[in-house]
Amino acid sequence: MRLLLKCSVRLYCRLSLTLTDCPAHIGPARAFSPILKVGFVSLGCAKNMVDTQVMAGVILAEGCQMAPSPDQADVVVVNTCAFVEDARVESLDAIRSACAWKQKGVCRAVVVTGCMPQRYRDRYQAMLPAVDAWLGVDALDRIGQVVRRVAAGERGVLEVVDEPVRLFDPPRLPGVVLSRGAYAYLKVAEGCDHRCAFCAIPGIRGRYRSRSLDSIVLEAQHLLQSGFREINLVSQDTLSYGRDRGDKAGMIRLIQELGKLPGNFWIRILYGYPSRATPDLLRVMADVPAVCRYLDLPIQHRDPVILKAMHRAETVDSLDDLVPRLRTALPGVVIRTTCLVGFPGETEAAFDNLLRYIRESGFDHMGVFVYSPETGTPAHDLSDPVPPALAEERKIQLLETQSTWIRKRFRDLVGREDDVLVEHIEGKGSSRKARCRSRGQAPDVDGSIRVMSVPASWATGQFVRIRYTGARAGELMAKPV
Repeated sequence: MRLLLKCSVRLYCRLSLTLTDCPAHIGPARAFSPILKVGFVSLGCAKNMVDTQVMAGVILAEGCQMAPSPDQADVVVVNTCAFVEDARVESLDAIRSACAWKQKGVCRAVVVTGCMPQRYRDRYQAMLPAVDAWLGVDALDRIGQVVRRVAAGERGVLEVVDEPVRLFDPPRLPGVVLSRGAYAYLKVAEGCDHRCAFCAIPGIRGRYRSRSLDSIVLEAQHLLQSGFREINLVSQDTLSYGRDRGDKAGMIRLIQELGKLPGNFWIRILYGYPSRATPDLLRVMADVPAVCRYLDLPIQHRDPVILKAMHRAETVDSLDDLVPRLRTALPGVVIRTTCLVGFPGETEAAFDNLLRYIRESGFDHMGVFVYSPETGTPAHDLSDPVPPALAEERKIQLLETQSTWIRKRFRDLVGREDDVLVEHIEGKGSSRKARCRSRGQAPDVDGSIRVMSVPASWATGQFVRIRYTGARAGELMAKPV
């Protein structure tokens, strides 16, 4: 049975609401019901959202209820991100807001889970004494027990291992999906074996460990039977799926098995190392109709010296003909990438190398981040830092270069037809309009398509045909065909 919690959990990701969007005034302390109500605040990436889904499944299986919103919960669970400084600030703000609710008597207890307690198991306990429990990434299935303990008055609960080693298989738990449309995220692996000099993820999540193929296919089948039409495969490096098990063709076999599932649906592959986009993988992506011709391949940089300093030397050779090779093997492919500017030692010449590569390559979507020195990473103590103001300027330059390409791409789409997935419909009669996405748009990050005057037969979760008519404020516009 499908359990889609669109209204019972508010997702506080970077692209959605924040905890401060809740009413500033919360009424007097309320009476608590005998059945515990748990509210989740989920921060960070889609992989974190999957962890929140696992915890939501656990608390339901153990007899608790989902609160309509966190400020109506007996126990508030804040699932944190600690990837970079901005994420830590956002997590701390959310934790402090939840603790303020507790002090006003709005909730009984506050539990903090995920990356922050895993990375800083001791740092924040003294700073945030109102937090009742801290759970690392290996303790997701203990959330039900911990919620009951803190609701009963226990304090100072700490369940964090030194090195995460576990995997969680959602098919063993009630199906809880927290996405807000006809799509769902499916985590295929945990951890990361790459040791990029700037990244703290291996220290937080542990070594790369793949789920079994049968487990993933079972979950995908369950999601499709529950009505979801788009399955987004996620992990720290999804294209490495199976390699830790000695199966270099693991991702290929997974795509082939998922492609055998019945029905009309999309499979999208998110987050991959550029060197893992092999000719064999691209051939299979082209052969399986359900697979979106979409690849998210963070290059981080183009300058060979910087890439080697980042411990990404494996990327250097794969970038020479990356985009032309992908477009030849997968005609019509949409390519997203991510760049990191301001890394220590990034000279003007090194940045110009990156800028020129972006200008010439024509990526369809791109995110840009400014380097953040992270404790415990090899890059933390590197000399020759780039001034923050200069790094921000470089970020803006890259984004402006990318926007020129995006405007051209939008112009080229006008008049073309496309099959899209309906995500949301609002209005009535002739004012009825829809928000949709194409195969070339990943949820939450790539925008959407606004379709005006949609017919009454359209519904959320349908695939429909549209014709692009233009763009407005960075959003594609279309009409029904």
